[in-house]
Amino acid sequence: MKRRSLRARLWLSALISITLALLIAWLGLANLFERHVERHIGVELEVRLNQLAAAVEIAPDGAIRLTQEPQSPAFVQPLSGHYWQIDRPGQPGVLRSRSLWDEVLTLPDDDLAPGAIHAHRLPGPAGQSLLVRERRIRVSADPEPVELRLILAQDRAELLAARANFTADMRPYLGLIAFLLTLATLIQIQTGLAPLEALRREVGAIRVGRASRLVANGADEVQPLVVELNALLEARERSVERARAWTADLAHGLKTPLSVLATDAERLRRAGHPDLAEDLDQLALTMRRRVERELIRARVRSGHPPHAARAEVVENLARLLRTLERTPAGERIDWRITATERSTVALMADDLLELLGNLLENAAKWARDRVEIQVSPSPQAERQVEIRIADDGPGVPPAHWPRLGERGLRLDERQAGTGLGLAIVRDVVEAYGGTLGFDHAELGGLLVWVRLPKAHGLD
Repeated sequence: MKRRSLRARLWLSALISITLALLIAWLGLANLFERHVERHIGVELEVRLNQLAAAVEIAPDGAIRLTQEPQSPAFVQPLSGHYWQIDRPGQPGVLRSRSLWDEVLTLPDDDLAPGAIHAHRLPGPAGQSLLVRERRIRVSADPEPVELRLILAQDRAELLAARANFTADMRPYLGLIAFLLTLATLIQIQTGLAPLEALRREVGAIRVGRASRLVANGADEVQPLVVELNALLEARERSVERARAWTADLAHGLKTPLSVLATDAERLRRAGHPDLAEDLDQLALTMRRRVERELIRARVRSGHPPHAARAEVVENLARLLRTLERTPAGERIDWRITATERSTVALMADDLLELLGNLLENAAKWARDRVEIQVSPSPQAERQVEIRIADDGPGVPPAHWPRLGERGLRLDERQAGTGLGLAIVRDVVEAYGGTLGFDHAELGGLLVWVRLPKAHGLD
């Protein structure tokens, strides 16, 4: 059981409650049945006690006799568990059933009014536990009436056996009740947690960009949480918009100083200081790329992708290649694109262009003659598109693959650049829930693969 699972806690409390309820019901019903049977036995004993009282008489010689003994084979069989006995003051067991054999029932010396009936539980012959009814009567005799104590007893073994049979008969019904209660618990838990499950799905839809707010139709207990989450989303959007505006203002404010640097670099170059001019150009390029990266981070790291974000991969690749093929680095490369089908990803077009542009520029920088691009559904993950870009350059040792994409990392200082290209790629991929990886290319260089989520609504 998961310690923090609400469902598991509900199940545990429900099972404990069901078990306790059934146990209490089982014991309670068994005790009620026992008391009912005991009352029934008591009534039978009292009836027989009255019959015994009606049959008692005193003979002329003063002896006690019965006009008719109780008619039951159990009173004749020794130690059968059914007994009767008549006591005279100072003479217990003057008359008794044959079932007592040579035993005499001993009762407490309680104050018993004539005609009253007392009930007892007493030990009997052979370790039996007896239910006893006693009554005191006065029988007419000469010269004066005689007080007698009449006793009827029955072994509780029959009662206990009846209780055991009753509890055995109850087990299937208790099992059926347990099943029905468990089924009701399942329905109750599923119904009770359904608003939370719906809330989870709605939050997931917001996370992947299919929705912007939670639907306000939850249960009354969940509704305050929905309201607070929507308020949090609104506050977060305002914060992100302020951050974007601040970043855009910063970038705009840097444009003029960067343009001045570029102009100064050109003047230095014309004045015969090419090295210093190159340093200024490189500095301006680095600053421009860092500003671009922060603009991208402000857009894609907001944690709230647009609902309808979608961009076609092959079309944007072709658009970028038309531009790259007109550059000195790209016109010497043999670009080859393989696409199994039309692939639309859940990215904003500008972000996809930024991602692909940096990957293609990186491949063109290191490739000797050839770059292969493959676009296909990802075989490792459902609803993802995999883009693989391989070059025939020198490649990168596997030990350095985990560090590719670190800010400012440059494995070869001989190549111009800022080390921000793959860092921007990693930012975009992570912002949209994708995956970035590296491997050896069959062409001999580096293979960069990216898995991006498919646009929603596409199979």
